Amino acid sequence: MQLANQLVLEFKQETKNTRKVLERVTESIWNWRPHHKSWTMGELATHIANVPSWTNMTISNDSMNIDPDNSSQKTVPAQSLQEVLNRFDKNCQEAESALAQSSDEHLFKPWTMQTGEKVLFTMPRLNVLRNFIINHLIHHRAQLCVYLRLNDIPVPAIYGPSADDSGI
Repeated sequence: MQLANQLVLEFKQETKNTRKVLERVTESIWNWRPHHKSWTMGELATHIANVPSWTNMTISNDSMNIDPDNSSQKTVPAQSLQEVLNRFDKNCQEAESALAQSSDEHLFKPWTMQTGEKVLFTMPRLNVLRNFIINHLIHHRAQLCVYLRLNDIPVPAIYGPSADDSGI
């Protein structure tokens, strides 16, 4: 099996689980945050919806130059749960398509993230896709589960039953 096909299977499983968590977000606490340094519920949900879009960028380009002071690179938070879900679904569909079209050779080519002239890391695209995108998505999904728990919103089953959802 081609590596891209394996990545698509993993990506689909993780995005399916992530969507279940996103669906539990309620707009009544869209601006809630657990700490003043934390994102709001809406900002975190928006970030999660955008992570899959990094797949196309990783496959299509050899590098990404981030500038934390560049306001044009900052994503405007979604204003509703439906906007988050629509964005997430669109980004996942485009990511799956880009992954499916990638060759093993291309996935092993180096990819670099930098800020200005400073290189943050260079690694094969395959590693970027697994670590910087899939694992990053899982990390923020877990944060969102904590946000849900702190607001007494039932956490869905992900890899098995949750304390709130015995069904899978």
